[in-house]
Amino acid sequence: MLTVLIFLIVISVLVFVHELGHFVAAKRAGMKVEEFGLGFPPRVFSWRRGGTVYSINAIPFGGFVRIYGEDGEHRNAPGSFGHANFLPKLSVVLAGVVMNFILAAVLLMAGNFFGLRVGLFDEHMAARATDRRIQILQVAPESPAEAGGLRSLDQIVGFRAADGSVAAVASPEDVQQYAYGHTGQAVTMVVRRGATDADIRLTLRSATGPGQGPIGISLAMTGVVRYSWYESLWRGIEDAASLFVATLVGYWGLLVSLFSTGSLGADVSGPIGIAALTGQAARVGFTYLLQFVAMISVNLAVLNVLPFPALDGGRAVMVIAERIRRRALGEHVERAINAFGFAILLALMVAVTIKDIVRFF
Repeated sequence: MLTVLIFLIVISVLVFVHELGHFVAAKRAGMKVEEFGLGFPPRVFSWRRGGTVYSINAIPFGGFVRIYGEDGEHRNAPGSFGHANFLPKLSVVLAGVVMNFILAAVLLMAGNFFGLRVGLFDEHMAARATDRRIQILQVAPESPAEAGGLRSLDQIVGFRAADGSVAAVASPEDVQQYAYGHTGQAVTMVVRRGATDADIRLTLRSATGPGQGPIGISLAMTGVVRYSWYESLWRGIEDAASLFVATLVGYWGLLVSLFSTGSLGADVSGPIGIAALTGQAARVGFTYLLQFVAMISVNLAVLNVLPFPALDGGRAVMVIAERIRRRALGEHVERAINAFGFAILLALMVAVTIKDIVRFF
């Protein structure tokens, strides 16, 4: 129940910030905002202020800003989306993406100040890190790790011997050395989740292929790194920019894999998967949750900026095309394009949600 509550709060904040960008940009451009809704209808309750209806709706996975004439109608009416000039329209369309990036930067600023757990991949980070841990970054599908119930972010404490003692490990190399020394055998790994230690029984693989180890996990030495308040400001922006670029590259890789092999080549999570990961990050610690929400916010920004119908990027393409053609697309054409894009996105969401249900339940 707590996981669901945290997930709903996180999604509500992310959607609110995204739609707030559209709302503020539209108001500043002199457009009439008919409704600012959190969640999707049916309405739970609403109120009107300044010509705008503010609504709280029953379906919590989303939100919307309805701008007068946003679908191509009322182009000649003052206050409509279509009546505005090129730059104001483009700013309104992309404002949500900008706000999600800003939110991620602010969260990472706070994280850098209070202390973020990061991978210690260079000497500079390692020198100033505290509370070092050996943590699981990823669990391979159909591996001994998955079968045994290991999870991302688990801390590996050591391995329990037959006499009950624990052989502690001090580095990822220690874990690998122990695993390769016990291939084909059943071992007991001691992992820490939050403040609780658990024994995980694993039967290690005796034969491994390229990129596969006996356990089926990727590891890293992590530590908490803190910065002064003024360093945290620019590091938050730098971290958000790096995350944005990495996410963009990741989406590009998914698209290349989809068109070249017919599959995404990676696990993609929908609302159920994100809810599970949100709960996991919250249980591990507050700064983990900050990092996770920042990552989701950047993912939302990158996803929306893609030039696909019904997404902000697709709408931006239509605004740019209107500018180049010097005449607007027909109202029915715009509606058809957006409806087509929305239908595909809805189908993908349903498919991913079904996959999440199978995976987590």
